[in-house]
Amino acid sequence: MHVAQPLVSRPTDISVDSLAEQMTLAEKIGQMTQAEKNSIPPEDVSTYFVGSVLSGGGGNPEPNTPETWASMVRAYHEAALKTRLRIPVIYGSDAVHGHSNMRGAVIFPHNIGMGATRDPELVRRAAHVTAREMMAAGVHFNFAPAVSVPQDIRWGRTYEGYSEDPSIVVPLGVASVEEQQNGDPRVLASVKHFVADGGTKWGTSLTYDWIQGNWQAPGDSFSIDQGNADADEATLRSVHLAPYVAAVKAGALNIMVSFSSWQGTKMHANRYLITDVLKGELGFSGFVISDWMAVNQIDRDYRTSVTSAINAGIDMVMVPYDYKLFIKTLTEAVESGAVSQERIDDAVRRILRVKKWLGVFESPFGRDDLLASVGSAEHRAVAREAVRKTLVLLKNENNTLPLSKNALILVAGRGADDIGMQCGGWSITWQGDHGATTLGTSLLEGMRQVAGDSAEIGYSADGQFEGSEKAEIGVVVVGESPYAEGMGDNGNLKLSAADQELVTRMRERCSKLVVVVLSGRPILITEQLAQADAMVAAFLPGTESQGVADVLFGDHPFTGKLSYSWPRSIEQVPLTALKQHPDGPLFPLGYGLTY
Repeated sequence: MHVAQPLVSRPTDISVDSLAEQMTLAEKIGQMTQAEKNSIPPEDVSTYFVGSVLSGGGGNPEPNTPETWASMVRAYHEAALKTRLRIPVIYGSDAVHGHSNMRGAVIFPHNIGMGATRDPELVRRAAHVTAREMMAAGVHFNFAPAVSVPQDIRWGRTYEGYSEDPSIVVPLGVASVEEQQNGDPRVLASVKHFVADGGTKWGTSLTYDWIQGNWQAPGDSFSIDQGNADADEATLRSVHLAPYVAAVKAGALNIMVSFSSWQGTKMHANRYLITDVLKGELGFSGFVISDWMAVNQIDRDYRTSVTSAINAGIDMVMVPYDYKLFIKTLTEAVESGAVSQERIDDAVRRILRVKKWLGVFESPFGRDDLLASVGSAEHRAVAREAVRKTLVLLKNENNTLPLSKNALILVAGRGADDIGMQCGGWSITWQGDHGATTLGTSLLEGMRQVAGDSAEIGYSADGQFEGSEKAEIGVVVVGESPYAEGMGDNGNLKLSAADQELVTRMRERCSKLVVVVLSGRPILITEQLAQADAMVAAFLPGTESQGVADVLFGDHPFTGKLSYSWPRSIEQVPLTALKQHPDGPLFPLGYGLTY
């Protein structure tokens, strides 16, 4: 096993300016380049002076273990140290709810659930565990937190936002940034997606015939994700910019730009918001990174796209595939005067300052001593606590909850024994998946652990149990299949027909019915609410669903409060329609029962 060694040849008081002055144009543009690991061999990091490498969703080694992650990432760190100036690479990943690409890592509830806790200290503890498991693999750069303020729950990224209300988003986003960047170990947080990604309008997403294999999907997919926000500037600032103001004040040193547009202008080409507002008005001193291949969307002509993005204020480009073309294109743009040398120098100094602050000049590698802690009982205990605090009790009649540990309980629903479903998207793979995708505890397993030997718990995914006698208690676990980004855009928001039928079947099979909903957003449950004696919003709890069982059986109380309003019908979507509707929401922001 490798042991991380400090880079003693680089003095700790290194001058960014003096280093930048030694750099050639090729070395500077290399630092501005971020390539995806499946597209770049380590030796090309050395050849092209590449400043950053990333694993996208599912960008995992085979086999997918913490040890193979550490080995894979170390190869890129070592390659960077073979360059003339030995400028370290920073390796990035979407550790949006734990280091969730890595099998065996602890996966926390998605942000929508963390928003229901209203607990910045809990967010800090989750961020600390995430940073430890990232650094065990040598990953210094986390593309999180999302501080989106989703205004339309049809959006497939709703679960990445803590809340529809910026006053809830701000303290939780700040807590995540501060712990990642000030904790031990230290990692670089990327605050995203700048700005108003949560304010786009349904039906405004675009497709790009010059970009093959991306953003082309059937049905409602990409109907709002990456679309256009038409809010006026006052709304943009009060709702969507507010979390960035707070994050910058808290010391954020990386901002990721949104795929979306504001008033018809692609954010990646919006010099006013990136340079004038973020870097100028807010005094942001870190570096700005693009999103995945987002620069390509600006214009059919790639050189125009690159030139527009860099001149708008993008400092590092998540290319992610053809890094040679990007480097060639930007080099030609500088040589022709389309991009100034001053703009390049500013971008590089920003990147180098962050690398110096991050400590990678002195300690470029990960922390092999942390490998043993990945997925540890201590880390899982933090996630289990987080799950308990995210749960929101929507209904509880006839003293249905807490459940008795001595009762006959019939459990039904595919979500009851499906770790992949309870984790959602951004879990091992980009879109997530059903089944035992990683190590963890399903809700069914958790119920059996928490109830112990005294309980009789039967399970049938489809609710088909032997015999005709009614059970005292039925628990149905229903909800959304995993999805991510625009693939999750959904204009329906109802439970599947199979889930609806299952609730009806179980209603007839038991005296008291508990419905547990796994979802990345509020969904339309008005009919099922009437059929249930108790209903719980569990959101996307991650790998530690014993936490759900802890609360169902009354070992811990319900404390979660909704961070989004829940509509009665699709006519109350988006949030502007709900606020104008005379019937009001099914459940308002802040709702949550206790017992």
